[in-house]
Amino acid sequence: MSSFTLRNLRDVEDSAPKFGLDAVGEARFAREELGAEQSGVAYHRLKPGCRQSFGHRHDEAEEVHVVLSGGGRVRMDEEIVELRPLDALRIAPAVTRAFEAGPDGMELLVFGAHHEGDGALVPDFWPA
Repeated sequence: MSSFTLRNLRDVEDSAPKFGLDAVGEARFAREELGAEQSGVAYHRLKPGCRQSFGHRHDEAEEVHVVLSGGGRVRMDEEIVELRPLDALRIAPAVTRAFEAGPDGMELLVFGAHHEGDGALVPDFWPA
């Protein structure tokens, strides 16, 4: 194995269409394409005014979310926080989280340690 791997995140497969979520945005998970064994990395793009349709949490994985462009809000358990470009947000594993883009959409880079099978989806996380 090479000592490095280079991939452009926009060239990584967009997983959103496989799950019927392409109307909301993009979700590109690059860990495997990078050959990363201990780190996870993802690129998310939410279209203007859209929100993730479910929340998620982990048992072990702490994540850092960096807003690359645009902005919006994140719901973490019962708290909602505003986000703007270059905000870096650390989220502890057990916290359920979901993002909502503002009028300019939102691009996020997400990274943290990879733990196989660590994670749970929480449907209908945003209040109606």
